[in-house]
Amino acid sequence: MKTNAVLLSVFAIFAVSLSRAEPESVYFGTGGKGAKGIYSATFNAENGKFTPSKLAAEIKSPGFLAIHPDGDKLYAVAGLEGGSGVAGYKIQADGSLEKCCEMVNPDGGGAHIAIHPSGKFLLTAQYGGGSTALFPLDANGKLGEPTVTEHEGGSGVVDKRQDSPHPHYCGFSPDGKFALVPDLGLDQFVIYKIDLDKPAITKHGVGQSIAGGGPRHMKFSPDGKFIYLLNELSLSVTTFAWDAEAGTATALTTTQAISDETKAAETFNSSAEILVSPDGKFVYSSNRGHDSVSVYQADLATGKLEVVQVQPIRGAFPRNINFDLTSTWLLAAGADSHTVAAHKIDPETGKLTYHRGAVIQVPAPICILFKK
Repeated sequence: MKTNAVLLSVFAIFAVSLSRAEPESVYFGTGGKGAKGIYSATFNAENGKFTPSKLAAEIKSPGFLAIHPDGDKLYAVAGLEGGSGVAGYKIQADGSLEKCCEMVNPDGGGAHIAIHPSGKFLLTAQYGGGSTALFPLDANGKLGEPTVTEHEGGSGVVDKRQDSPHPHYCGFSPDGKFALVPDLGLDQFVIYKIDLDKPAITKHGVGQSIAGGGPRHMKFSPDGKFIYLLNELSLSVTTFAWDAEAGTATALTTTQAISDETKAAETFNSSAEILVSPDGKFVYSSNRGHDSVSVYQADLATGKLEVVQVQPIRGAFPRNINFDLTSTWLLAAGADSHTVAAHKIDPETGKLTYHRGAVIQVPAPICILFKK
């Protein structure tokens, strides 16, 4: 009996230790009044609490961030002494950042950045320049001279916004064979074939979205069968079927993030970021102006979406949203309120609940990135 009691005690202590979540390191890209660079904090998934944010690296407008597959380096599109480009940092044991390299982009500032799973190169999307840039990375993660690929055309549907190309995001197919770059000006996402040996990208095709939609960001379903493309201008999500072998995408359905009546009630509305839950059952998109997150239930067989909730972010102008490492919380960055608020995710319904006090002050946050 005594032995059993000891064993039960040991198991109880072990269970309690497992239930105590380790603090998660999180970095914030910024861009706006009062922001001085990249900020960092820790997040506790047990209670949704943050430590106060602190400046991790001083640099001009480090909008979007990406972490190297090795987990020890962070890269940012930012303003540099010689112009705009990419800055690389080594992540120290205490979470601080030490700059290790930088490289100017001849086509101007990037709106987004993504590192290929191989770690051999990264891509940036130049909204103003109308291009995609490939920066090679050596074995130590040092940046090489970029190769710029210009986009061409413009759908012309929305005046002044679609008269020319405006790439807004870059990402990769699950198998790493293709790069995909949504272009707000074209009403398309451009599909590039990847040559890892060089490395290089070559235009392979396009995914055609809805007229005047203004593609911004996109995510794959976990099984790789579907692409969920966020249309900034129409505040909608278009589902595509993805053929991994051929590298082609076919549009299926489009779902509005918020109703036409809700959109009409605001002077400005636009979609900004999209996420897919790890189980593929739910999709989330942020609505600037309405200052909310739309929650969609996804049909796993067809990719069709249905809005089940529109949740206020408890902040203003959510340019970015992201999951914490446990995917039990959704964090929303209020770029105009200088806040990041955490919302608990119901695993059964996908719906969000804000927990009082689960908020942190960050100057003009526009990117949330957790270190795995």
